[in-house]
Amino acid sequence: MQALLDTLKPEEEDWLLAKAIDPQRLPSHIAIIMDGNGRWANRQNMPRVAGHQAGIDPVRNTVEVCARLGIRALTLYAFSVENWKRPRHEVETLWRLMRFYLKRELPNLMENNIRLFAVGRLNGLPRQVRDELLAGVDATRANTGLRVNLAINYGGRAEIVDAVNAILDDARRNGSSDSIQVDEETISSYLYTAHVPDPDLLIRTSGEMRISNFLLWQIAYAELYVTETLWPDFTQSELLRAILDYQRRDRRFGGVKSDHAPTSKSIPETVVAPSR
Repeated sequence: MQALLDTLKPEEEDWLLAKAIDPQRLPSHIAIIMDGNGRWANRQNMPRVAGHQAGIDPVRNTVEVCARLGIRALTLYAFSVENWKRPRHEVETLWRLMRFYLKRELPNLMENNIRLFAVGRLNGLPRQVRDELLAGVDATRANTGLRVNLAINYGGRAEIVDAVNAILDDARRNGSSDSIQVDEETISSYLYTAHVPDPDLLIRTSGEMRISNFLLWQIAYAELYVTETLWPDFTQSELLRAILDYQRRDRRFGGVKSDHAPTSKSIPETVVAPSR
């Protein structure tokens, strides 16, 4: 937390937001559906690919803020299995931007002790993109800070299918496929995200009220935060507001209401109110 405060000017909006956050109740894992690039471009009378390009800086800012806060894991929905249906030139531009981002950000990841992971059907990626991605994963392997999962060529249903098939393959190799039984822990251990805890907070930009096939198993008890802000306009302030909103929730995990529901530190309502 102090690492973030040190970058802010006292009494300005982001400083007030950061000071209001309880460092003892931070979400361990934040997942984000980064939506709205195309609509942002349309509002600017620009081609859709311009929106994807404008969405790069918010990725960097979000990663840096999470690292400074001490968040354990951040999962970003970068490219879904359904996104292949988009026009070819748009998809090819997305891959070029992905390679650009990976090259540009690797020194920053190393400097901030951030470890990169990739989750999804990576074998379906273009070779150059996959090679660049795996090179970044390998280069940051020894880092011990924030874990950034790029969900790329990812789908929640596909992930569960892949997990079940992997369980069956292992059972066949062990000669036990006729009597196999699984539980929730078994399935969780075969998911792409088995190396991190399930998300505590799921953020979706652009105001759409749907999950879009993202982390379907893992978000069973995640707190949801939906903002009208389009992804290229997603700022540090918006992220801090989402965390403050999360800290106001009483997380019951199917149980009864706690006798000690969480409260937030008092700051001006004009600061804590979500932007629209």
